[in-house]
Amino acid sequence: MSPHVLVLGGTTEARALAGELSARPATRVTTSLAGRVTRPGALAGEVRVGGFGGAEGLADWLRAQRVDAVVDATHPFAAAITANAARAAAVTGLPLVVLRRPGWQPGPGDHWHPVPSLAAAADLLPGLGHRVFLTTGRLGLAAFAHLTDLRFVTRSVEPPKPPMPPHTHVLLARGPFTVADETALLRDHDIDVLVTKDSGGTATAAKLTAARGLALPVVVVHRPALPAGVTAVPDVPTALHRLDTFGRP
Repeated sequence: MSPHVLVLGGTTEARALAGELSARPATRVTTSLAGRVTRPGALAGEVRVGGFGGAEGLADWLRAQRVDAVVDATHPFAAAITANAARAAAVTGLPLVVLRRPGWQPGPGDHWHPVPSLAAAADLLPGLGHRVFLTTGRLGLAAFAHLTDLRFVTRSVEPPKPPMPPHTHVLLARGPFTVADETALLRDHDIDVLVTKDSGGTATAAKLTAARGLALPVVVVHRPALPAGVTAVPDVPTALHRLDTFGRP
C-alpha cells in the first residue's frame, strides 16, 4: 500500500513539501487547508479544506484515511492547530514532523521592541507612534480595536472583519513585496511604527529592511511555544530527512 502523508498546510514550506513528496513514486500526499483564503494557489497531491473538529476529530480522520505520518507545516502562530496535531499524533501513535521556518533576528540599525502577545503590542504602541503599519494578519485586528487615537494601515489577502480599530485603512494585496514596495508604502502613509509577528521567512521580510532604512521602531510579537516534548525542523529538506528516518515514505 502506498504511504500516505498528511501535510497541515497554508505556508510556502507546506506547498514545497507537498511537491517534493508527490514527486516520490507511490506516495500519497494530502494537504489540509484551514479555508481562510478563498482562492489558494495550486497544490500537488490531494487537498482538503476545513477543520477536523479538534484533536479527536483529527485522530479519527488519520485512522479512517490510513495516514502513515503527519507534517505540521502551518503558520508559526497557528498554536491551536499545532497542539491538536501533537495530541492526535500521540493518540494514534503516528510520527509527527513540525516544520517551522526560522524566526527573524534583529541586525545593526534595527529598533525592535519584542513583546509576548498582540495585547502587549497594543499596550506598547501609544508610546511609540501614531501612524501604525499593522501586519499581524486580519484575524489579529481585534487586539487593537480599542486604540481609537491611532491611525492604522493594514494589509491582507482577504478583507478583514470587525472588530478592528476605527481608523483603519485596508490594503488588499498578496506578497511577496520588495524593499522598494515597502519603503514606498511606509513613506506614502507617513508610518512611524511597524507591528509584525515573528513569522520568519523571506516573503514578508522586506518590510523589516524598509523600516530599518527609515529608522522606524518595530514591535515584534514572539511566536507561541510549541507543545511540550515537540521540536521543530527548519526547512523542507530536513523535514524530508526526518520522514525518511521514520521509514515512511
